[in-house]
Amino acid sequence: MSAILTLKNIRKSYSGVEVLKGVSLAFHAGSIVGLIGENGAGKSTLIRCINGEQQPTGGRLEMDGKVVVFRDRRDALAQGVVSVPQEFNLIDTLNVYENIFLGCELVRHGVLDRSAMREAAKKELAKLHCELDPDRPVGSLSVAEKQFVEIARALRLNCRLLILDEPTTVLNHVETDLLFGILRELRDQGVSIVFVSHKLREVKELCDRVAVLRDGVLTGESAMDGVTPELMANWMVGRELSRKFPPMAEEKTDAPVLLEVEDLEVAGVLSGISFQLRKGEILGVAGLGGSGRSELAEAIYGLRKRSGGKVVLEGKTLGNSTGEAAKAGVILLPEDRQGAGILLDFSVRENISLTWPKVPIDRKLEKERADFYVEKFSIKTPDIESPVRSLSGGNQQKVAIAKGLELRPKVYLFDEPTRGIDVGARSDVYNFLQELANEGIGVLLISSDLEEIIGMCRRTLVMRGGKLAGILNAPDITESAVMELATGIREDKGC
Repeated sequence: MSAILTLKNIRKSYSGVEVLKGVSLAFHAGSIVGLIGENGAGKSTLIRCINGEQQPTGGRLEMDGKVVVFRDRRDALAQGVVSVPQEFNLIDTLNVYENIFLGCELVRHGVLDRSAMREAAKKELAKLHCELDPDRPVGSLSVAEKQFVEIARALRLNCRLLILDEPTTVLNHVETDLLFGILRELRDQGVSIVFVSHKLREVKELCDRVAVLRDGVLTGESAMDGVTPELMANWMVGRELSRKFPPMAEEKTDAPVLLEVEDLEVAGVLSGISFQLRKGEILGVAGLGGSGRSELAEAIYGLRKRSGGKVVLEGKTLGNSTGEAAKAGVILLPEDRQGAGILLDFSVRENISLTWPKVPIDRKLEKERADFYVEKFSIKTPDIESPVRSLSGGNQQKVAIAKGLELRPKVYLFDEPTRGIDVGARSDVYNFLQELANEGIGVLLISSDLEEIIGMCRRTLVMRGGKLAGILNAPDITESAVMELATGIREDKGC
């Protein structure tokens, strides 16, 4: 098939630092290319150079063999280049259909044709088997629902090249399968698709070819035949990865109970949830989207008002307050890191010290702590004064984790801690979680990545419909066992 877009020797520098170092790559009609690389490898920068958000400092783009210059995203859209970002470009105060048509509204007789936009939005969402109310405010949606709004907005455009940046990070298996079916249909219609993901098994399943970026250099490109996820991981980091998960600590069933949740209720959301988290335990929480996983963590932390039951930390009942939870030693890393975990325009130093008392601030200590975490977590940043917005998604996540650690937690609630993080950084996070457990901290690990749950947890709670569907113990924590409970195929009589 012919090349829709060709990159020739693309370079990009920031303040004299070269981020892209001469990338040449072609995207062909009717083909899906998996673009992979560690956080900071240059993937997001390359996407921004393709979709018009930024201008390359060297090289050129060719569309259908002719040189093109995209001054902004509108220029790119006019040529059929559509991108779905990892971090959402949605306006929370607008409803679903208004976001889907944002910037290209339908007009009739000089006024907005809201009825037509509403119906068209329904049709686009139906293609994704998504039954969202088009009039629902986007600010009320879950992260997975927002992802579908972003994808629906992209699909309604007449795209020739579709770029998807980590689209499945917050989707469950069923939702991911639906999306892959739609992408294959688009490919068969002649659309060129760029699939950026750290989920290498999905790259293997979906893509026809794979392209690897490392430190701003295209280090390899290959047809998918014979390529394994393990081989892709090695290409990404430039070395062989022998183990993804750290060895689990010995199970301590006699360890004291740190956190006890009894008959927890949140009106219309959660019902009758009871479990215990022991000192030094990593307890998994799995379930399909909308099952109540994130809501459970938010209720424990006090972000959602509990209408019944209680949360007990070391024998003391906690009230419905985030301040009380944090003061007692319960910390939450939220699923939406940019929306709730960090302040993008604040520096790395300022974000890490956000949980400190407001006054007085010990600037010397603040700098020391920031330097400590930058080294400990290998945070890639020019310096601690750089705004967090300028960091890659994985490095932003590391800053968010460090911020929570400054409160010396007894219980750390992690909601999708490896969302948008590459294979190397994931290993860092997994080792860190195990370190916390070894220090006696209780860890609640909420994840849509079942491989992650299986590799890190000896016990896993499975949620369904706002209730606890079952509790699995290793070695019985398998993908099939989790999905059977999550979908209702199997019932756990003990819950």
